[in-house]
Amino acid sequence: MINRFIQRITVLAALALMLLNPLEAEAADRLQDTGDRLVIVIDPGHGGNNRGTLENNHEEKFMTMITARAMYDELIKYDGVEVYLTRTEDVSMTLEERAKFAESVDADFMFSIHYNASENHELFGAEVWVSSVSPYNGYGLQFGHEFLTEAKEMGLLVRGVKTRLGDEGDYYGIIRESVKLGVPALIIEHCHVDNERDMDYCDSDADLKAFGIADATAAARYFGLSSSELGVDYSGHSLAEASATSFNSLTKNDDTEPDVCEIALETGDDGRPVIRDGVLAVNVTAADYDSPLMYYSYSLNGGATFSEREIWPGCDALTGSYRDTFRLELEIPDGTKPEIILRAYNPYDLYTDSNLLTVPWAAVEEPENGSLPSRENQDGTVPAAGGTVLSPTGETAPEETRERPGTTTFQPAFSEQAEEEQEVSFISFLKLCLVFVLLLFIVFFISQYLSYRKRRKRRRQHRKELGDSRNQQR
Repeated sequence: MINRFIQRITVLAALALMLLNPLEAEAADRLQDTGDRLVIVIDPGHGGNNRGTLENNHEEKFMTMITARAMYDELIKYDGVEVYLTRTEDVSMTLEERAKFAESVDADFMFSIHYNASENHELFGAEVWVSSVSPYNGYGLQFGHEFLTEAKEMGLLVRGVKTRLGDEGDYYGIIRESVKLGVPALIIEHCHVDNERDMDYCDSDADLKAFGIADATAAARYFGLSSSELGVDYSGHSLAEASATSFNSLTKNDDTEPDVCEIALETGDDGRPVIRDGVLAVNVTAADYDSPLMYYSYSLNGGATFSEREIWPGCDALTGSYRDTFRLELEIPDGTKPEIILRAYNPYDLYTDSNLLTVPWAAVEEPENGSLPSRENQDGTVPAAGGTVLSPTGETAPEETRERPGTTTFQPAFSEQAEEEQEVSFISFLKLCLVFVLLLFIVFFISQYLSYRKRRKRRRQHRKELGDSRNQQR
């Protein structure tokens, strides 16, 4: 109880700090000084024997080439920039060879083009991986903010500008090898080709070229370029606030799970949870003190299986902000007694499971003329996928023509099962009483035995005193 109280106080304190100091990216000048000559290297990831991601009939090495060429074709339309590709054909190149090529042309930046996939096909969204070494960390954060802003406008989930550490410093070889040679480099992971939320963004050559144009636009904004051919001028464009002399916390490699994840049932006026039209409301409280919360999923069977991941409400990886409380409405399958767990994920896909909520069987019904309680939430209700939910105003949706829960779909409050449960409860009560009586008898027996020992000891002491007095008289 004490730990939970401390957790709640910590969450409220963190929320107060967020309200007083919102983590919005402030406008700033570019940290990197490129001089009069600007050289950009584009690196189509993989190639040759290294095929990259192979999902949904995609082959990453070909995808990256299409995007890289589109980025090249767009960037050369800008004034005063030299653009190179590390490879123009399907050939194998080591990471060291790519970094050395960038160094050989005196590159100001190398952008490594990639597409993503996950082991269980659960992840979706775009992300940028940057160096943990200053000043490259700050350079990467400022460019990554530009690209991910483009990705967000396209409709993709923003997974953040991130670092990953290994035994030799930066985990990713293309970044590590480039930094060794003094070349700023980063990896653009455009989307996840194996998740249905991202598939439409990479399903054709036109989609892949659109990413290349977005990459070029982000680079033009980062470097403050202008183009007479395109009729654009980004020379006065301001970038996100970042530091060139210290590590930027927004890119932190978070290797710990979210700190808090708790759920509680929303109840009616009688204090019982209510399921109406198959919908149950749950209040969620969670926090991660190192990074924003990114996804959530839930289980209705005690953790045996989980739903697909959903975007955490208010998640903004560009500012590190998210909502630490929200109201979730879950669609409960007919005839089930839900055991609910919610799982909270951070941008590094580490998760924390909530407490387990078991809904009493008597609550799994809809009262006559009843309604799901309406609780105001300033950001509205978050419905689970496929759920029938209330609107944020509390108005109910038109009822479908079907049998009402609580009559045949769910067990009535005074069903035979309820009577059996009451009978079992009475037997348990009798057993408890019997144990209590037995304990009282044992206590009484022990007290009597101790009292007997004391009386016997007093008699012996009394006899001894009488004997001593008689001996003294002689």
